Amino acid sequence: MIEAKGLTKRYGDKVAVDDVTFTVRPGAVTGFLGPNGAGKSTTMRMIVGLTRPTEGSVTVAGQRYAELRSPLTTVGALLDAKAVHGGRTAYHHLLALAATHGIPKSRVHEVIELTGLDAVAGKRVKGFSLGMGQRLGIAAALLGDPQVLIFDEPVNGLDPEGVRWVRTFARYLASEGRTVFLSSHLMSEVALTADHVIVIGKGRVLADAPVAELVAGAGRQSVRVRTDRASELAELLARSGATIASDEAGVLEISGLEAADIAGTAAAAGIVLLELTPITTSLEDAYMALTDDAVEYRTHEVPAGVTR
Repeated sequence: MIEAKGLTKRYGDKVAVDDVTFTVRPGAVTGFLGPNGAGKSTTMRMIVGLTRPTEGSVTVAGQRYAELRSPLTTVGALLDAKAVHGGRTAYHHLLALAATHGIPKSRVHEVIELTGLDAVAGKRVKGFSLGMGQRLGIAAALLGDPQVLIFDEPVNGLDPEGVRWVRTFARYLASEGRTVFLSSHLMSEVALTADHVIVIGKGRVLADAPVAELVAGAGRQSVRVRTDRASELAELLARSGATIASDEAGVLEISGLEAADIAGTAAAAGIVLLELTPITTSLEDAYMALTDDAVEYRTHEVPAGVTR
């Protein structure tokens, strides 16, 4: 378990993390989301003792990271895949880490196989691709078989097979009762991987909730209907308490009724439906709505007609 209480980090006049309190529980994958500059990496660095909090505290398995007698066997962290001696081979990098905690060579071979590094284990790290560097970082995090795992952008640079592997493996680790805390900018992956999400913006917690709850609370559910008798159908559905909007001839966006109810009403009136599509809010929609006022680096839409 990871527990942060009033966690704050200031750099001069700038507040990077502002009175953050949360709990990351075992047995679930918790996603950590926020715009660039929101304070995610700073928070993760404070968890593992790389950055000292200005105020507040954070513990892992009930202790501050600096107090852990065997950090690598309690917490596995991937924060910067490039923080590796480039002249070492992947095998010798892991072997050196293992030696600091009395971890046997057999475990080094296990994590190399587990992360798909077999073919490059004897190659120097400086020649690794971004994806291979990420795999090596994950292997190092797994080396001590820890109960708490912290991954900062674990799928960065991975190919589709690697992304799927991280997703499946993260969920497997959580199913074993471990605490899995990961950040990512890929909303689709977080939606598939995480059970719970913590969203921060400008250093403050904006949301701390199960994924399903966050998505459900982000906006109303609706159904898009296309028919040649849109006006007639709209009148019938309005009598049932539906809210109806239309921005295109022959197309209705209906809220307040399920798709099956809409189809039943249309069938009873002999109205042929050309489209009946439930529209649900995605995690990305929920995230964008939450962080709209917390984006530090904002881009602009490309004007219509501009192709390059």
